[in-house]
Amino acid sequence: MDNNNPENAEYLSTQGFSKLKEELAFLKDQKRKEIAERLAYAKSLGDLSENAEYAEAKEEQQLVEGRIADIEDILGRAVLISNSTVRTSVDIGSTVVAKREGSDKEDAFLIVGREEADPTQNRISNESPLGHALIGKKKGDSVTVLTPKGEIHYQILDLK
Repeated sequence: MDNNNPENAEYLSTQGFSKLKEELAFLKDQKRKEIAERLAYAKSLGDLSENAEYAEAKEEQQLVEGRIADIEDILGRAVLISNSTVRTSVDIGSTVVAKREGSDKEDAFLIVGREEADPTQNRISNESPLGHALIGKKKGDSVTVLTPKGEIHYQILDLK
């Protein structure tokens, strides 16, 4: 983990960090072996120039090696965030309860790093338009988010 350069930091929860380490171990320990076996089998079939199984296995190998490199890069730049800190302003790891202007519905958003973002689960990246607008704000503040469909206004009701 390298947090010497905050511009390149990859913000992760401890759970997100562990999940990436598990994925990395799976890719290195199991997926590489599976692909090596598929490549060996495909080579045993003979002519590689017209061997679809070999081409597919090579393509998957490239994808897996690319993902391994991505995960190693992310873990190398990881800055762990804590969800247990008492929050006075929005930061990565904050849960923000907000209400959209014109709506009675309250939404809770967990601000996370890019790698853990999942809008369907209300886990929004600090780099997303809404996440970026919320960072540094306090309970009671209003934020304006610029979207392709225009401005959206939120009122921050609570921080957790």
